[in-house]
Amino acid sequence: MLQPFFIGMTAEMETCILNPQQSKGEPGLPAAGILAVNPSDSRFLIEYAEHAGLKRHFLFNSTLYRSDSLFLAGPAVGAPMAVLCLEKLIALGAEKIILYGWCGSLQEDLHGMDVLVPSSGISAEGTSTHYRSGKNGEITPDSDLRDHLCRALAKNNIAFQQGPVWSTDAPYRETEHKVASLTAQGVYGVDMEYSALCTVAAFREVQFAAVMLISDELRNLPWKPLYSFKAFKKRSRELLTLLSDAVQGGDV
Repeated sequence: MLQPFFIGMTAEMETCILNPQQSKGEPGLPAAGILAVNPSDSRFLIEYAEHAGLKRHFLFNSTLYRSDSLFLAGPAVGAPMAVLCLEKLIALGAEKIILYGWCGSLQEDLHGMDVLVPSSGISAEGTSTHYRSGKNGEITPDSDLRDHLCRALAKNNIAFQQGPVWSTDAPYRETEHKVASLTAQGVYGVDMEYSALCTVAAFREVQFAAVMLISDELRNLPWKPLYSFKAFKKRSRELLTLLSDAVQGGDV
């Protein structure tokens, strides 16, 4: 059986053929901003950018908005696309990246439309393995940025919980057995991008943390998603507005 040629090599040992870089005509970015991965939040990004006077730029299949104090980017569904966007954002000057996304709940006391600030990640996606240098340690966000996000939420009377998030490439293979096992391990949420983005940010030595809105509950069947409800969409807009304003105001 053929074996991958890179077995035994680490990310530091290999020289990459392609490297993220700022191309001619591409904008430089302010240090801090938000990557909002869900397509349903795209309308908010447009409206906030128009209101705040952010300029619009191309970003792969996504869109980038920037001012002197804030950038907004999205959507970017799934670990590969999200990492592609993150790499470019970093190449353009981003140093403090906040992921805003949705996740499914795996714990009884974490309900739909609750807020989760992930404390660590568990990878079931394939992208992060290319950045982990052969190490299998815990995937964690930047502690300072996460603390700032927690303070910003508390300052605005937004209740939140903290716990690990499991990231998967295959949302349609979230089986009852997997969910039960993850719940028993104390995992709080499941998404598609967090562990990969967290790993890449650590590899590139930039600050990264996330805020997530609970879009569905996987513990109880039948599955009942909330993201099409008006109340959920309103809640998501409120959180994104809060986070964008906090970055603009220098609170995170």
